[in-house]
Amino acid sequence: MTQSQAGQLPRFPFETEAALEPPAEWARYQAECPVAHVRLASGDEATLLTRYDDVKSLLADPRFTRPTAADNAARVADTESGGLFNSEMSNVLPQHGEGHLRWRRMVGKWFTARRMNALRPAIEAMAEQLVDEMVAKGGPADLKAAVGFPLPVWVICDLLGVPDADRDRFAHWSDTLLSMTRYTQAEMDLAQLEFAQYMAGHIAAKRAAPGDDLLSALIGETGPDGEPMSDPALIATGMGLLIAGHETTANMISKMVAMLLADRSRWEQLLADPVLVRTAVEESLRLDANAGFGMARYLTEDLEIAGTTLPGGTTAVCSMAAANRDEEVFTGAAEMDLTRSPNPHLAFGAGAHACLGQPLARTELQVVLEVLLRRLPSLELAVPVAELRKVEGLAVGGLRELPVRWRS
Repeated sequence: MTQSQAGQLPRFPFETEAALEPPAEWARYQAECPVAHVRLASGDEATLLTRYDDVKSLLADPRFTRPTAADNAARVADTESGGLFNSEMSNVLPQHGEGHLRWRRMVGKWFTARRMNALRPAIEAMAEQLVDEMVAKGGPADLKAAVGFPLPVWVICDLLGVPDADRDRFAHWSDTLLSMTRYTQAEMDLAQLEFAQYMAGHIAAKRAAPGDDLLSALIGETGPDGEPMSDPALIATGMGLLIAGHETTANMISKMVAMLLADRSRWEQLLADPVLVRTAVEESLRLDANAGFGMARYLTEDLEIAGTTLPGGTTAVCSMAAANRDEEVFTGAAEMDLTRSPNPHLAFGAGAHACLGQPLARTELQVVLEVLLRRLPSLELAVPVAELRKVEGLAVGGLRELPVRWRS
């Protein structure tokens, strides 16, 4: 395909003016073109899937995984390496088969429902402290900066045994490695180098003086083959969990609260019936219109989807956010129903590569919402919904800030 042909393709992710509203292309593509050709920020062509059944089936298909450096896949970013997506560190961890399952089992033990219940009181205490500090400074305030960002950073730093005093550095490294259009290749390379050096030093320190944290446990654990996890794998695990453990949840906290305050009857419904917090969190995850890029899969063989044969070598982008608004699966899919149950959304993916940290993300979102409802029942947006500003140029969607106010 020539560059002029590529230029005629719609660019993905699609642009929208409103931070909380979906692009019109989602519904149109679901109805008219469920297997669509799009152009990524890199200029490379990919195939976009937007229907629920198609997205779920591809994500759950064990034959295919995310693109690796060995694949001739479409690049996500407008730089040579594609930041986090095609970085050397991202390819250290096994992506297929028993090696991948073994890694997930070793790490996943730290994200069980039992562990999350044990963590819940500490997360709640931290949320209370952050709300206290925000209230003490007075409103209006930026809820993302005051609560949404520091809470998940504190939690994941505690889990990994790294100082949350370094959270601003983690945020910069995460943003850079998640870049699609914001940072240059040189900036990505530097961020990757600095982050890897930081994590290598942290792991060396943990090896010398283990603590009660995930990385210390992984250092001391051996797999079924009797071999411990290698240092490159430990570094990649630490980097991946720090990025995933704070970036997505920090953004989702502010988006969830914004969605609930955009129509204040939703907030009032939760105040009247706090039992709905759990289903409200799930519905916020489903209805997230600013979810970011989605998940890419590299097809190593021909695959038929929605009556179309995709040849091996295709890079398919699964838009979970679009799939979560599929009217064939969710009645009144465009509406926010805080009582919706069951709610089989795909916000955390599906199959062997579904988000490991989803129990932690759910716990943090539930706790933050419970604390805000209890402590600040009069909470409201401090700007019109139309003035909320999106994060631009990153693979993860979010709000730049969330201005709120409350009555003292």
